[in-house]
Amino acid sequence: MRPLPTLFALIAAAAFGGFTASGLHALLDQPARAEPARATPALLPAAGSLPAAVNGQPLPSLAPMLQRVMPAVVSVNTKQVVRVRSPFANDPFFRRMFPNIPQERINESLGSGVIIDAANGYVLTNHHVIENADDVSVTLADGRQLKAEFLGSDADTDVALIRIPADKLTAIPLADSGGLNVGDFVVAIGNPFGLSQTVTSGIVSAVGRSGIRGLGLQNFIQTDASINPGNSGGALVNLSGQLVGINTASLNPQGSMAGNIGLGLAIPSNLARDVVNQLLKNDGVVIRGTLGLESQTLNPQVARGLGLDAEVRGAVVTRVYAGSGAAAAGLKAGDVIVSANGQRIDTAEALHNYEGLQPVGSTLALEVRREGALRTLRAQLKEQPRAVAGATLDPRLAGASFAELPEAQRSAGLSGVVVKDVARGSRAAQSGLQPGDVVVEAASGEFSDLAGFQASFARKPAQLLLGVLRGNRPGTLLMQ
Repeated sequence: MRPLPTLFALIAAAAFGGFTASGLHALLDQPARAEPARATPALLPAAGSLPAAVNGQPLPSLAPMLQRVMPAVVSVNTKQVVRVRSPFANDPFFRRMFPNIPQERINESLGSGVIIDAANGYVLTNHHVIENADDVSVTLADGRQLKAEFLGSDADTDVALIRIPADKLTAIPLADSGGLNVGDFVVAIGNPFGLSQTVTSGIVSAVGRSGIRGLGLQNFIQTDASINPGNSGGALVNLSGQLVGINTASLNPQGSMAGNIGLGLAIPSNLARDVVNQLLKNDGVVIRGTLGLESQTLNPQVARGLGLDAEVRGAVVTRVYAGSGAAAAGLKAGDVIVSANGQRIDTAEALHNYEGLQPVGSTLALEVRREGALRTLRAQLKEQPRAVAGATLDPRLAGASFAELPEAQRSAGLSGVVVKDVARGSRAAQSGLQPGDVVVEAASGEFSDLAGFQASFARKPAQLLLGVLRGNRPGTLLMQ
């Protein structure tokens, strides 16, 4: 494979869910020194304490609300069997001398979850908490340990749903997270560093937070309530004990294991509710819609070419696919999308993020600048395919299937499509294509996603070259 230009990945956020708990160091008291006897003075309290009431009114406390809510927050334990690769595994002499060398190990991790339906035993958690797990179990607040059934998950929003077979469960009601305001008080509950049923409090620092590299589709609640490793999948509740978010990540330049610095992120309950409904409806998967266009972030040079002021921001349409919702709405190359359903759009990434969070069939009111004038176009999101067979694009890709790039990679700056499967002995396999390869460019034409990849094969190239990223290694494949 011929080398391509090196791709740089920038990671600005750390999502976390599982970790291995370590021992805690004990604190030792210093021995007291004897003093000569003297008159006993009036005793003062060793530390200041609040009175139980002021002017006959009891002081406010979170305790009554937490007594109702905390039984609904659970520990989620996962186990994954990992094959151990040894450089001597294929050496007959080594295997004969050391027959008991383990061929696999079990990785265990711990996260959190929230019971959202007591009757059905539904537990909401993060996708990254249960990802690739071979066994998932749940520990309730009362100590019961139960094996969990996986119902489905969505990596792009980091939401997963599992079920436990138990009675006498407590569930947390889901609030309307759209009513949250900056400054509202919130409480985070989970299992940080394996310390079960831990509560921290703070305020909502921001809503609708997005643009964070490496965290997929984003519409986060930001909070300064402490969120640490093990909190993932836990509850963020309001002072009424309603679920407003699922804790998912913490920002720390030194990594998530360095601890909380007051920059925690939670998935809004409205988004989590929508994903859960889709998981239950669509056999454990989420089906997304697409406008059917490609765009790039407007820059001063492009703005001048379009006759716009340099300070204008937005996503400029570079291509509209035939038969798409964008085409039906009348969108054209050169249009600059500045808002969607009233939400400001500053970049192509912001448009893609907003589009990905809307349900299939929904209509977006797009505010567009065209030839200096501002107009509103209404475009309906159409279902986007989850995978495309290579043979339908070009015979030289027969045996391979292609899917959308995971949103976590896309938000980290990568674009293209991922090779989902390659049939053994197929034409694509013989040319060297492998599952997991990321196709970042092709001789068929420019593209940034699966729809663009499909459209690029409208005219098949005489020689099909694919630019591929395999792991961190770029290269080129000639498809025969």
